[in-house]
This record gives sequence, structure tokens and C-alpha cells, in this order.
Amino acid sequence: MPIFNNWLSVTEDFERVGLGDVLRCFDRKTKGNMMERTYRLCADALLLAGALGLATIVGPVRAQEVAGSSVDEKYVWDLTDFYASKADWEAELERLRSEVEGLKKYEGQLGRNSETLLEALDAQSAFSKDLLRVWTYASNLRNTNLGDPEGQVMVGTAQALFQAVGAARSFLAPEIVELGAHRIEELIKNEVGLEKHALFLRNTLRRGAHVLSPETEEALSLVGTALSASQSARDMLANAEIEWPRISLSDGTEVHLTNAGYVLHRANPNREDRIAVFDAFWGRYRDFESTFGVTLNGEVQANVAIAKARKYENTLQYFLFGDNIPEKVYRTLVQVTNDRIDVLHRYFKLRARMLGIEDPGYHDIYPALVETDLTFPIEKTRHYTLASSKILGSEFSDKFAKASLERWMHVYPQKGKRSGAYMSGSSYDVHPLILLNHQDTYDSASTYAHEWGHAMHQVLTNENQPFELADFSIFTTEIAAIAQELLLQEHMLEQASNQEERLFFLGYALEQMRGTFYRQVMFSEFELAIHEEVEQGRALTGSRMTEIYGDLLKRYHGHEQGVMKITEREMVEWAYIPHFYYNFYVYQYATSIAGAAYFVDKIKSGGDNAREIYLNFLKAGGSDYPVEILKGAGLDMSSSAPYNAVIDRMDGVMDEIEAILNAREN
Repeated sequence: MPIFNNWLSVTEDFERVGLGDVLRCFDRKTKGNMMERTYRLCADALLLAGALGLATIVGPVRAQEVAGSSVDEKYVWDLTDFYASKADWEAELERLRSEVEGLKKYEGQLGRNSETLLEALDAQSAFSKDLLRVWTYASNLRNTNLGDPEGQVMVGTAQALFQAVGAARSFLAPEIVELGAHRIEELIKNEVGLEKHALFLRNTLRRGAHVLSPETEEALSLVGTALSASQSARDMLANAEIEWPRISLSDGTEVHLTNAGYVLHRANPNREDRIAVFDAFWGRYRDFESTFGVTLNGEVQANVAIAKARKYENTLQYFLFGDNIPEKVYRTLVQVTNDRIDVLHRYFKLRARMLGIEDPGYHDIYPALVETDLTFPIEKTRHYTLASSKILGSEFSDKFAKASLERWMHVYPQKGKRSGAYMSGSSYDVHPLILLNHQDTYDSASTYAHEWGHAMHQVLTNENQPFELADFSIFTTEIAAIAQELLLQEHMLEQASNQEERLFFLGYALEQMRGTFYRQVMFSEFELAIHEEVEQGRALTGSRMTEIYGDLLKRYHGHEQGVMKITEREMVEWAYIPHFYYNFYVYQYATSIAGAAYFVDKIKSGGDNAREIYLNFLKAGGSDYPVEILKGAGLDMSSSAPYNAVIDRMDGVMDEIEAILNAREN
């Protein structure tokens, strides 16, 4: 959601994507086709045009190995708000099972009259709402102990029900498309009750241009599993089959450089150790460059083939189509980022200065810029987040103050619990749930703010939109979540008691913008480049990907300008990034932090009017396509404004850091 949680490390690499943002894609309703093959089962099961993630996850979900001590029950969510007991959940599951076949009774009847269409869609909607409640209970119960067979069975049973529902309602889209726009608009006009279904109906018609013959659609559905083989092979190779190197650090410690071991040791304060880590780790990836090239090429080839089969102009358009995102959004993001690449180069120069390094290399990106002994226990975290929300007015802050005292959260790590963090908001009639693994660090505090940004977006959406229009997009809700993080950052800077504390929060903000904005745009450029290679009929091999990625690394890190040296060693990093199998997903990391920076700047300077515009954006939920909702809030994501906003913010943070450093030196 949503990956998929704080984005500082999530968007850096995979170690926290599966643990937060991407996981939210599975625990919260989402729209779009960014994981169309993965979500095929779920998409067919829902009335709405979007997809709800279920059990297929794009990365490893790690269970906690920390044995949880006894904690106050107020820090453990109360699932009895969903069902009083597991027996009640089972009874509801059986009721829904018995009613699945009834969903078919409207087949061939949708165009009869407005009343029949409304009755059919209302029935589908009511069933979906109840089914989502069943799923929310089962999946979140399972996630508190991934090793518990009972939870696994519950989730598997719910999945099977989704599959049955998908089959029962498979007539909907083809029948709506066959009726055509004129007839659908006529039916909507004649029945006011259809207004809440209008977006679904019109979106189904929009997708109709890319629906193929029944025979072709059936054929494509049959090869869905085969089309996911490339990602499965890559994950198996990277996580299970490669024998990762072991090296000795300068203190005599022997470390095992698995993917997780690399993440742990790449930030080692000893520079020679970092260099040794990079040499060994990327050397092993280089050993398998050709094989990783085959798996990623397989993914790209499949994407290009399906895009062509469905008559899209290119693969980018295909993957943006689900949320109706114009290509201009993607291309403007890339263009503005490249136009202002000097700001990123300034960051690398500042990092070298703060670390006291004269010849920075890629191995110098990860050591912490500033350390702190500040702690952020959960109650203090709540206090800070509430204080930072006051700027949004009493309507928002009062709701948050009350909700954050309810038992909506599972706060602390425990043995078997899913790691990372997410917000689960699929159950419209109850309330969101938040899973955390709080560690009393500022990173955990920022994660808390992020997840509550999602939760409050869901609360305000559900209060102001019917179920049918409460299915917001990742494209918008990540803006809401990151805005809450930025507001917390602003508050903590105001509360800092000395320059060292300010420097810590400024350094954190700077790293977030570097990793969440610039790095993700670099990833997005790479994705586009490798798909265009295949679209233009060129061979896509591991060595060619290394060449493409290496050129991007050099441009983004100022290699030619002497800002940071890039060597052949790290140019194989593309093989390490699983995002490239998520297909034009990561650009949303960058658009989200850009949109959040834009809104926070407006709220700070625009007073009551800017606040109301932002709250209305949150209340809009999924009532329109995400770009249109943002336009209604004054933000055009195809313009340069949001991207310049986050880059300006990054420049401003560096101005203040440099002022502090200069004052120290003088």
C-alpha cells in the first residue's frame, strides 16, 4: 500500500516496501491495474472498478521473532467491533456463501430499466461490503500471528469465497459495455439512486475500449499464472537460492550479506567496512546479472505483449489507465526532476561535508547524517501527532484525538506478527485498523503519523461518501499519509530545544525527500527505459539493463560533475530492486511526497481556506478519478507545481542545515 509506515526506508529499497506501503495495497482497497495480474481474482470479486489485495503479496512478509511481553490491552486492537466472536464470523461467511449464486440472477437484465439496474448494482454493492468485512477480520487476525494455522485457514477460506464471487459477477462488465454509453447515461438520468454507481458504470465503459473478444479474454485469464512466473523466479533466486557472501568487518565480526544483511551493514559508520560490504554484495549480484536479466526481461516482454493485445498506445499508458492517470503526469515528473537535478547534487555535496568525506562514492549514501538520543514512546508519539494536526482545525484534530484513543491499533512487535506497518480500511461500516511495530524511535513516530494519515482519510471519506465512492486510490491516499508525516516534521522542528535536535529532524526530512522523491523518479525512468527498449524491438539483456541503470546512476549522482563517483560495481543494483516487477508503481511514491509538500505549504500559508480545500480533498474519497479530485483541490499533477514544491522544500532544508553548520564552524 495500500502497499505499500514511513517512507524514508520504504522507498529506498524493498526491505520496508513489503512492510508498509505495498502491504497497504493488500490491506486497504485500491484502484487501478498496477498489479493487474496479481489482483485478477480480487478485481473480479468486487463491484467497484478497483481491486482489493488479498493474499498474494509481492514480497516476503516477515514474521516478528520478538517475543512480546505482556502489554496493556489498549495497545491491542479490538476485533469484536467487527464480529463478537469467531463463530459469528463463520456464520457470516456461510451466509455469504449461500448467497453467491443469487448474484447471477441479474445476468441479461441490466438494460431492462433503471430500477432493475439499480437493484442489481445495490445487491452487488451490499454483498461486497459484507465480504470486505469478512476479509478485514480474517486477514488482520492472521497478521498478529502469521504462524497460526487457524488464521491461515480463515484467510484461505475468504479467498475461496472471493473467487466464487468473481465468477458469479463476471457478467457485469461485458453487459455494461454492450449496453453502450448512450443507454447507460439514459438509465442514470432516469434514476437518482444510480448516481452513486455512475462512476463505476462510466469507468467500466471507459475500460470497454480495451476489452477483447470473450475467447481472447478467456485465453489471457488462463495464462495469468504463467505471466507471473518471472517475478516468482526472481524472488526465489534472490531470497532462497543464491549463496550470499560472508565477510569479516574491521572489528572481527563476521557478517552474512543476505539482502537483509546488506541493509543492516551498508550504513556501517566505518567507511572501509561499507566498501567491503558493497564489494562483496554487488559482486554476488553481478555473478547472476544474466539470470536476473532473463527474469526482468520476461516481465517486460509480458507487459508489452498484453498492452499491445489490449490496444494501448504503449505500456506506460496501459499501467496508468486503471486510475485514468494521463501520461503527462509521469513525463512531467521526470522532466522537472531532471531539470532540477542540481538540487540532488547539492544534497550529495552536503552529505559528504557532514560525513567529512572528500571523495564520496555510492557506498557513502546510507550512514546516518545525524544521531539522536531522543525517544518517542507511543503516548508521546500520539501527543506530538495530535499537536501537529491542530493546524488542520478542530474537525480533523478532534476526530483524531478521539479515534486514536480507541482500540484500533495493534502497536507493539510480538512473536509471529507481521512486521512493518499498514492501515486496513476496507470495512466501511466499522472503522480502520492500524498495525504498527512501534520501537520508540522517530522513525516509528513518523510511521504512526503516516498510518493515521491514511486512517483519517478513510474516516473522513466514509463519513462523506457512500460505500460505492469510498474506494480511494493509492495516488491520493499516500498524499494524505505523507502530509501527516510532514506536519509532524514541522511540529518537531518547532519544538526542538537546541540546534542538535533541529539538525536531526532536518536531516531526517532531507533523507526522506532524497529517497522518496529523487530515487523513485530514477527508478521510474529505468522502468520506462526498459519497456521502451522492448517496444522498439531491441534486445533487453542483463548487461543492457546494467548499462541503462548505470547511466541513470551517474546522471542522478553527478558522476560526470565530480559530485559522487559511480563504479561498475553498483550498476547492477537494478537486479536488487523488486519494484521493477510492480510495473509503473513507484512513480506514485514521488508524486505523493510532491503532492503532500504542496498541500502542507498551502495549509501553512493559506489559512482557513487552504485548510478547507485540503479537508474537502480528504472527504472526496474515490468520488472521481484521482487526478480530477486533486484538480478540484487546486493541484494539477500534470503541472510542474507539485514537483517544484518538494524540491523547493529540499532546498530550504539544506539552507538551514548549512546555516547551522556554518555557525558551528565560525
